[in-house]
Amino acid sequence: MEAGLINVAIVDDQAMVRAGFGALLNAQEGIAVVGDASDGAEAVELVTRTRPDVVLMDIRMPDVDGIEATRRIVALEDVDPRIIILTTFDLDSYVFEALRAGASGFLLKDAPAADLIHAIRVVAGGDALLSPSITRSVIAEFVTQPERSQRDTRRFDELTERELDVTRLVARGLSNAEIARELVLADQTVKTHVSRVLMKLGLRDRTQIVVAAYESGLITVGS
Repeated sequence: MEAGLINVAIVDDQAMVRAGFGALLNAQEGIAVVGDASDGAEAVELVTRTRPDVVLMDIRMPDVDGIEATRRIVALEDVDPRIIILTTFDLDSYVFEALRAGASGFLLKDAPAADLIHAIRVVAGGDALLSPSITRSVIAEFVTQPERSQRDTRRFDELTERELDVTRLVARGLSNAEIARELVLADQTVKTHVSRVLMKLGLRDRTQIVVAAYESGLITVGS
């Protein structure tokens, strides 16, 4: 990414949606659209060729959908864009699958333009999109389904007790400042703990911590 410039790729099967997002984003200072794609297969090729910082990914597309495209992009070597899932429904179970595949968060397609622009800047800066409390509404809906009844928390075994405390609070939707107050720690100490959790679990961002915590049963709906 050039200093101060965020390169964005747009993936959606509707040409008018791609054109609309493109016109909006190209009009913003510090944001440039490097290309667009109409399905997931094209998206992987586009990302490989243009190396964007952020990908706006439609979730429901024919052939290769947004979930599979996210998996393929995350698996690419030497390229690591942040992926924002675009969805029509805020409790779409497909959103959870996309987050689990490696997306950094989601945004409703009818969100205000200012929200989209803000989301791109937040994700490009290395943070998860939206607060975990919003993302976890999708996750909480998903994990109540019967087929997700079996859990396994062993992946958290190498975390310290303090790191587990921080992980649970992240999954509950607390910010670093709120976690610091809850655990009586300095903000920087919490940030360090979050970084260590990400490193030990091999996760990309806070959203992935929320996904892992709910999926494994480390934290449950209502806890």
